Amino acid sequence: GLLQRLGRLEDSRQRAAELFRWLVAPVAPAEFLGRHWERAPLLVRRGDPGYYAGLFSTADFDAALRGGEVHFGTHLDVTSYAEGVRETHNPSGRALPAVVWDFYQNGCSLRLLNPQAFSPNVWHLLSILQEHFGSMAGANTYLTPPGTQGFAPHYDDIEAFVLQLEGKKHWRVYSPRTDAEVLPQFSSANLTQAELGEPMLETVLEAGDLLYFPRGFIHQGNCLPEAHSLHITVSSYQRNSWGNLLEKLLPAALQMALEEDVEYRQGLPMDYLGYMGVTNSDAVDARRTAFMEKVQSLIKKLIDYAPIDAAVDQRAKSFLHDCLPPVLTQSEKAQSVYGFPARWQDGGPCDVDILITKDTEVRLLRHAIIRLCNEEAGVMLYYTTENSRVYHKEEPKFLEVDPEYTDSIEFLLSSYPNHVRVDTLPCETLEDKISLATLLFEKGILTTKKPLVQV
Repeated sequence: GLLQRLGRLEDSRQRAAELFRWLVAPVAPAEFLGRHWERAPLLVRRGDPGYYAGLFSTADFDAALRGGEVHFGTHLDVTSYAEGVRETHNPSGRALPAVVWDFYQNGCSLRLLNPQAFSPNVWHLLSILQEHFGSMAGANTYLTPPGTQGFAPHYDDIEAFVLQLEGKKHWRVYSPRTDAEVLPQFSSANLTQAELGEPMLETVLEAGDLLYFPRGFIHQGNCLPEAHSLHITVSSYQRNSWGNLLEKLLPAALQMALEEDVEYRQGLPMDYLGYMGVTNSDAVDARRTAFMEKVQSLIKKLIDYAPIDAAVDQRAKSFLHDCLPPVLTQSEKAQSVYGFPARWQDGGPCDVDILITKDTEVRLLRHAIIRLCNEEAGVMLYYTTENSRVYHKEEPKFLEVDPEYTDSIEFLLSSYPNHVRVDTLPCETLEDKISLATLLFEKGILTTKKPLVQV
């Protein structure tokens, strides 16, 4: 019901904001971002077992197994954690229900990776949230038998939202132990109980509750003897830091500086090996001081050559490759190429031609589904509509576009969510306007205000 209500909102940015509001409710998004995001865990007790109803269930888990596409290791992990030992028990091949449920009955936890590939509702949820985060939104589901624990204590490299779907689970969360573990770039190895201090938060999550913790916070969850647990962890912000932007930016800035500024191409002092390096680090030498000052000066001047917008576009390009494809409402489908009624009828194809005219009113399907990037090979338009529900199963999707079309694409972005007539696109000729609109419609990027063909 929630996803259907969101579908009635015209602006995908508003859909994303409303879904995030629902995710952390009753805490206001502004309060969450100010007090908890990347800072501290948040526990929300709702007392509403049906809050996540319809999102994912053990029946959905069973249906995924029976669908025949779930394979051990690739899609499903069978795990246990007992007496301080974490084990994985994956056989090879297809995860047959009889084998999987036998593992579960014998005390093993089941982790379904990439549930969005098997559940339309999880796909829908994540496809909306990714626009709010501006970063990939992923998920895993965890089914744990009563009285067991499936994983060792550890910390992750993602912002984690634990949605308790069924049953209950006992959680312990610990603060980062050192400054190096605050907002880490990578997840930890399995930790032992001896490596942990006292938990900063200990609680039992029940159906409808939410637990959020930032990357770097150690956590472990175990089931109480009287109930199983099914939860889904929604994740985002993996390697989406300032440092990750600088990884793109600094090499590009240095390359530009080398090309444009002779100071960066001047040779190092002939004798610098004699007074620089760790061996000479304690020496008092005016040449060392001058060398350090020179390096500092060159680094400071790099900012003048930093192509910040281009580096951001490269990050955005990677994000679009990470994205799930959008989930269309029935009306969006009818007004897009995905609902186009081309078919075989009476001995031949019918309704094949996409007849866009100067009077056709169009708009982007979603605000965040495209990105224009200036690259050495030309102007590229990256888009998400042909992505897969399986992470990076497809190569990045892009079109090389005529530079004269960039104003029209930017016009479509700035006009969203309003429809615009094709003849208002700022192309030189009407033929170009129709050609661009037709191309973008065929890729699922544009929708029309009314279906092009009435069925």
